[in-house]
Amino acid sequence: MTIQTLTKHYTTAEYLELEEQSASKNEYHNGEIIPMTGGTTNHNTITLNTALLLKLALKGQPYKVFMNDVRLWIDRDRFYTYPDLMVISDQPIYQSQNQTIVTNPTLIVEVLSKSTRNYDLGEKFGYYRTIPTLREYLLIEQSHPQILHYAKVDTKWLLTEYENISDLISLQSLPCELAIAQIYEDIEF
Repeated sequence: MTIQTLTKHYTTAEYLELEEQSASKNEYHNGEIIPMTGGTTNHNTITLNTALLLKLALKGQPYKVFMNDVRLWIDRDRFYTYPDLMVISDQPIYQSQNQTIVTNPTLIVEVLSKSTRNYDLGEKFGYYRTIPTLREYLLIEQSHPQILHYAKVDTKWLLTEYENISDLISLQSLPCELAIAQIYEDIEF
């Protein structure tokens, strides 16, 4: 005898209502709610360092830097998620009247962990690539110095891999460089 489990499907309105009351963050993909894992101190430090570097480098320019509490909506895939960092050129375009859900990042940054690495590199990057405004994607390892930098050139995504702590990452879509040593400041591997 086969036992079949039923997966409840939620509308986006149901998800948003549940998320408002939730003590933890959840992604939403086409009717399914997926719990997100918690972060480590290295994850938090790397995210904060990178956000600070971006904020300072872009000060006075028409860019907004958002950390992991701002939700991203990808309409084509009916997908809500919370990237670790997003940079938006000019002004955010909101999904609705709710100013916690944006649709137009230029840069997305994810700090990798053992449990999210394959997802962030694979399926999630597939969703991100459908965002018309997205031009760059940074994936930062937290267990050793390694950063994967994807930049969209015409219709192709080009990868540059950084492993040298003294390297600089030149962003293509934003007028700034990021020092890898500063991204990993205060990190113990």
